[in-house]
Amino acid sequence: MSLQLTDFLPTTKKEIELRGWNDVDIILFSGDAYVDHPSFGAAVIGRTLEAAGYKVAIVPQPDWHGDYRDFKKLGRPRLFFGISPGCMDSMVNKYTAARRLRSEDAYSPDGRHDMRPEYPTIVYSKILKELYPDVPVILGGIEASLRRLTHYDYWQDSLRKCILCDSGGDIIIYGMGEKPIVELARRLEAGQSIQDIKDIPQTVYLANKQNIEGGIRESDIILNSHEECLRNKRAEAENYRHIEEQSNMMHAQRLIQQVGNQYVVVNPPYPPMTTDEIDASFDLPYARQPHPKYKGKRIPAFEMIKFSVNIHRGCFGGCAFCTISAHQGKFIACRSKESILKEVKKVCQQPDFKGYLSDLGGPSANMYGMHGRNTKACEKCKRPSCIHPQICPNLVTNHSKLIDIYRSVDALPEIKKSFIGSGVRYDLLLHRGKDEEANKSAQEYTRELICNHVSGRLKVAPEHTSDRVLYLMRKPSFRQFEEFKRIFDKINKEGNLRQQIIPYFISSHPGCHEEDMAELAVLTKKLDFQLEQVQDFTPTPMTIATETWYTGYDPYTLEPVFSAKTPKEKLAQRQYFFWYKPEERRGIEQSLRRIGRTDLIPKLFPNTGGYTPSPYHNANRNISSYHDNNRTNKHSEKPKEEKRGRHRRNR
Repeated sequence: MSLQLTDFLPTTKKEIELRGWNDVDIILFSGDAYVDHPSFGAAVIGRTLEAAGYKVAIVPQPDWHGDYRDFKKLGRPRLFFGISPGCMDSMVNKYTAARRLRSEDAYSPDGRHDMRPEYPTIVYSKILKELYPDVPVILGGIEASLRRLTHYDYWQDSLRKCILCDSGGDIIIYGMGEKPIVELARRLEAGQSIQDIKDIPQTVYLANKQNIEGGIRESDIILNSHEECLRNKRAEAENYRHIEEQSNMMHAQRLIQQVGNQYVVVNPPYPPMTTDEIDASFDLPYARQPHPKYKGKRIPAFEMIKFSVNIHRGCFGGCAFCTISAHQGKFIACRSKESILKEVKKVCQQPDFKGYLSDLGGPSANMYGMHGRNTKACEKCKRPSCIHPQICPNLVTNHSKLIDIYRSVDALPEIKKSFIGSGVRYDLLLHRGKDEEANKSAQEYTRELICNHVSGRLKVAPEHTSDRVLYLMRKPSFRQFEEFKRIFDKINKEGNLRQQIIPYFISSHPGCHEEDMAELAVLTKKLDFQLEQVQDFTPTPMTIATETWYTGYDPYTLEPVFSAKTPKEKLAQRQYFFWYKPEERRGIEQSLRRIGRTDLIPKLFPNTGGYTPSPYHNANRNISSYHDNNRTNKHSEKPKEEKRGRHRRNR
């Protein structure tokens, strides 16, 4: 399959001329390398605008030093500049939980670290406003979306304002941006000034009080001001209950927050995309390859997803540490079977495809086709999760449509095997409600998954063993994981399959104490696990867990919550993941004695009697000898540890 330069959005003057254009309507600046694929946000927005009739160019990873030539090379667009800082938050992408540099930037050629600045939204915006002060600058992507209101920034260890204040950008489009970006382009093309565009759903703007669209209404939610949040952490916690609830409502209210003499206005989001709308986005003419300018250089993120297919958006899990609901919302928007099969056939045409699909999934593997039985109840619902603390009786949990998708894909002659790489919600598989057909489909799906779609290791995310910590995480009881493991082992034995179940766990999450980690070590040892897929909690913008960690309060109850914050406290928890490593034994035993849990020493180390460690053993251990992982990416830092996949499909 031979691709031409004109199969990609233009990135240079020469490529613009090859299309026969004299100018462009819109120029996108991206913090990621340009991969023309539906899993990369700049490509999605560019192709969406192109399909709406606009001439779009993209400048991937511009050089922000020196004379700003990359920002000048395409000149002035007719309508606006758009900034897509990257599929991941730039700081999550660059640093670990211990604020150490990651081994590679997964969205840059050959994993290079020097291809984007920290906070590209701010850096790119300021440069463009300096060069072209009268051209609108539109902010989008995960970085701007999750910084649309006052938020805690872990890397600066400070409370930051809405990113419009720091960047000088004109407007934010938050969440999945296809619908608002086209509407904005149409308004600007019609001659409306960017300062007058204040009513498009899913946008954020700054205004003086007298310039707020329609004035402050009775239906608006007025958040505690930025200045009040600086003075009072409890006020910041209070805000985030409203922010999370409105991010997940079908008919949300407008949010307003004062910042100095101005007000940040967050318009409610568009309704969830229909199947026809989401199909249209995925069916756009993507080249499905990195731009030829990279000349065969490895882009790690692309290598991970090039043989995978995303089948839905949204997640109703509501995990406290996850950003998906703040960006995509909890309502599931599903592609049609026809659209999914069409994309699978395109994947099959890739020159290096060997017949194996790496994933047929989404933010969660098994939420496809699920929705509320009574939609009127869903329209009024404020719950951030449909499955915590219990599965909502209004939720249709039937897996039949998903099973049909799997079997239809596997029936294609080019497919040898399709694997499920997205996280499986085993609580949905174990749930038994009044709908017997749904109960039967869950059992059928479980067997289909384990027998036909596991590549040797099935990764699931119990996250912890303490029910108290799991409740704060909004995850099911560990007893459900134990039950699922019994089913997994039974089906493997019946099918003579040699497959493993690989659990993910988090240390230092709000509410987690050293004793909880000690008990986690004992329980997982009892289940014969030597943990590999582990991470230290990283506070990322706009999650409930982050705000709990920073403020010390649960945003819903305003009750105090403990969090491990110092390197010493975090290391004391993290060491329990590695109880099986000889070099960790001394530190763990010291910790257990200090917290008064010597009863756990013989459970972890049965041969305790003869153990006399050298006083010099492990004396030079430090935090850098451990590996911190982050939930927002799946690319490996070390062979046995993995950054986690919560942002990988966010645009």
